[in-house]
Amino acid sequence: MRFRSILAYAAASAAILAMPTMVMAHTKVVASTPAQGATVSKPKQVTLTFSEALLPPTFATSVVMTAMPGVKNHGEMVIRNFTTSWADGNKTLTLNLRQPLRAGSYDVRWQAAGADGHRMKGTVSFTVS
Repeated sequence: MRFRSILAYAAASAAILAMPTMVMAHTKVVASTPAQGATVSKPKQVTLTFSEALLPPTFATSVVMTAMPGVKNHGEMVIRNFTTSWADGNKTLTLNLRQPLRAGSYDVRWQAAGADGHRMKGTVSFTVS
């Protein structure tokens, strides 16, 4: 009887300790091309790989040029000339650009819900030389 009590206590403790890990296991980018912080030359594709499959109807993304060389007042310009495609069971998103990105700093801003239904958002930033 005492063994069962110890076993039940151990199982309950393990479940309680695992809960924060399960709750914190929200969607995030685990890889990107270009990589976070990279400097690249005129990419025609941007790829984001997520930690879990996404629910595509909940996904929103934008490519924003955040610094434009040669422009006096640096502002933001949203790039809209791309199509998207999914792979790897909705874990990898590819933005197929109609034209290579010109020199400048870029943020790829995304927002999505994973299987747990929680909406997450993030940014991948890179520079084009």
